Amino acid sequence: MKKWLLLLLLISTGAHAALREQQVDYQAGDTTLKGYLVWDDKITGKRPGVLVVHEFWGLNDYARTRARMLAELGYTALAVDMYGEGKVGAHPREASEFMNAVLANADVAKARFVAAKEFLEKQPTVAPNKLAAIGYCFGGGTVLAMARAGVDLKAVASFHGLLNTKTPAQPGQVKAQILVETGADDQMAPMTDVDNFKKEMTAAGVNYHVDVYPSAKHGFTNPDADAIAKQFELPVGYNADADKKSWAALQKLLKEVFAG
Repeated sequence: MKKWLLLLLLISTGAHAALREQQVDYQAGDTTLKGYLVWDDKITGKRPGVLVVHEFWGLNDYARTRARMLAELGYTALAVDMYGEGKVGAHPREASEFMNAVLANADVAKARFVAAKEFLEKQPTVAPNKLAAIGYCFGGGTVLAMARAGVDLKAVASFHGLLNTKTPAQPGQVKAQILVETGADDQMAPMTDVDNFKKEMTAAGVNYHVDVYPSAKHGFTNPDADAIAKQFELPVGYNADADKKSWAALQKLLKEVFAG
């Protein structure tokens, strides 16, 4: 019995033994940002890089988990710190303060995102001309804002992110192919916002796709969402089917934009 337990342990740890993980510091102005870099060391040479922008809580274990999942797919991933100094909110009030401080200054938000992008593209495992960004909740809105601002990325994908904006995309400005994964029951991104987003992207001539998942609430990709909803009385919830399908949609997009 002990031999079988040892074998199972070796198999389970060996499956991810090639993943290399680093806590990394980079700068945006006077602010030190504390990211999380991960890649598969079994893969030789340069490969595409993907930025992961966290939910409104900050760069927590959930964002790091998604970065590891991307590394297991063969990408180098950087979980981005948009709040500075690795701040993470322990309560929605605190997280909202961190988020609103960034949202109040578009120049600061862009500078912090671009600093992460420039850090990632300099990594020895990254092909600097093959970069994408994904984001969740606040992070979803962030990557869409960066695409609207014309940041040079192959693709951006928003998962239950905010879709409304005061600075809509302009024709010829968006370089990235855009994927939006949203829930039909997401109170923070209602269907009116989805419809307006589609009109905005169409008017700007953007290559985009939107998936709307029935019965999916805000936070539908996060397995902890149900517990968070109960603890803080927030309108969020996990949806395993939408989580699975939206991750598959992301994989399809990344393969498409990084082909060749």
